[in-house]
This record gives sequence, C-alpha cells and structure tokens, in this order.
Amino acid sequence: MAPCIDTFRTCKPQLSHEDDSRFCYMNLFRPVHFPSRAPITNSLDGGDVWLKMLEEAKSDVEQEPILSSYYHASITSHPSLGSALANILSVKLSTLTLPSNTLFEMFISVLEESPEIMESVKQDLVAAKERDPACLSYVHCFLSFKGFLACQAHRIAHKLWSQDRKILALLIQNRVSEAFAVDIHPGAKIGKGILLDHATAVVIGETAVVGDNVSILHGVTLGGTGKQCGDRHPKIGDGVLIGAGTCILGNITIGEGAKIGSGSVVLKDVPPRRTAVGNPARLIGGKENRRRVDKVPGLSMDQTSYLTEWSDYVI
Repeated sequence: MAPCIDTFRTCKPQLSHEDDSRFCYMNLFRPVHFPSRAPITNSLDGGDVWLKMLEEAKSDVEQEPILSSYYHASITSHPSLGSALANILSVKLSTLTLPSNTLFEMFISVLEESPEIMESVKQDLVAAKERDPACLSYVHCFLSFKGFLACQAHRIAHKLWSQDRKILALLIQNRVSEAFAVDIHPGAKIGKGILLDHATAVVIGETAVVGDNVSILHGVTLGGTGKQCGDRHPKIGDGVLIGAGTCILGNITIGEGAKIGSGSVVLKDVPPRRTAVGNPARLIGGKENRRRVDKVPGLSMDQTSYLTEWSDYVI
C-alpha cells in the first residue's frame, strides 16, 4: 500500500410482517423505521458539524500545541468543510506526478456544485461519531479514519462518473485503493450515514447499491459471481449491518434492517430485518421460526446477539 503524504497546504413506513417468500425490495433510499424505535435522526444538523469541528480543533490545539500547524493547514485555515475536505483528500491522494494542487482544484470544483455530497459528508461524520466507540471527535474521524476519507473520495469519483468523466473517476478509484486499501468502483451508488469501520480490504463493485445508515466492517466484498454481466452486484438496503470478512456476491438484495454475520458468504436474497450467518449463509431461526431484528443493526452495531440461536435452514 502506498504511504500517505503528510505535508499539508495551508489556505419510512413500518415494515411488513408478511411471508418472507413474498419479500420484494422496493426503495433503497427511503428512511428505515422499526416499530420499536423512533425514526432515525442525527444529533447535529449539517451546519453544526463544521462549527463543532472548529471547536474541537481549537480544544485539541490547546491540549497539544505541537498540533497547531497541522490543524491550521487541515481545518482552521479553511472557510468551509468542503474546502477542508478537498484539501485533505488532495494531500492524501497526491503523488509526485499527480500534485495536490491539481487534485484540490478538481475536488473543490465538484464539491462546490454538489450540495448533496456535502450533506452526505456531514451525515457520515455523524455516523462515525455516534456508532464507533473508538471515534473521539468529528476532527478525529475527519483526519484519521481512512474509511471516511475513502467514502468521500468515492462520492467525488461517482459524480465524475455520472458526468461521463470516467478517466478521472477511475484515477481517483485507483489512488484511493493504493492509499487507503479500499476499492470502490466509481459506478457504485452509496447513500448517506455510511460507516466503513476500519475499512481495510473493502471492495464494492460497479453496479452495487448501498442504502442509507449502513455500517460495513473491514474485509467486506460486495462483488459479482463471475458468471454475470451488466447489473451484477448486490443491493444493500437501509440500516443494514455487514460484519467483517463477509462476501455478498451477485445481483441479490439484502433487505432493510438486515444483519449479516462476520465471515458469511451470501449468495441469495436476505429478507428485511433478518440475520444471516455462515458459509453458505443461513437465516437465524430458520424458515419456520422467523427471528426478526428489533433494532436498526446499521445503527446499533450489534454483531453477536444472533449467537443465542442457530439454524440448519439454508437460504
């Protein structure tokens, strides 16, 4: 993996309880609502995230004055979150022949014309802060979480891909895979409130779709089977949790609020609010004793409650 460069420049409706055999995947990007929870909300609105980051940066520098220049170049010298993001991505992804100034101009031009990307950036920061107990602050995530940075670089690449600027989009994908060990094809569609926890070896294919408020751990592959062309990658519903080392292969659907246990290999659809584990993946509780998730796993990050039961029913 290529080293990162450290020199910075200044400047829903309630889900149905019908038979799973009639499960139909509808809209990836509608909000997730469960009977036992209030609707998903974030603790901060978009504008407050940047203001909070500035406060955190000031506090960090007061505690550790040695960080003054680094924080100034990375955060406090910038007029907006978009400018700071374009800067850190341009520095992390630059090379001797691809200078940071060139990347900065490209990144900032995309971010300035894409308010939807900036809203997703803010939601992703909130997701990391609220779901990852290792995340100390928004600044900590912004500066240090390669999963967050890789996801934001993908958002820019996807925008370029949709504008038919595919050479630039693929260039960004390549640099992200080298710098962060995360490989997301620029054609993949990713929602808001995404947590790529640790993120190393995450691979997401060209026609994959990931909904809102999804949490994905390291070593996850959303790939093809090698036997299909065209639309060949998984569709992940809102609020899904995907455990470490999981492979989800083919043009299949993981329903809203589902949970996929670590190390699973999933080759068939998983209905909403169900837990699938194993290789090949099995539904916890089997076909007759259908166990449903009572919380949004993408938010709760609960990866072990399924261990109380097991099933030989293969989905």
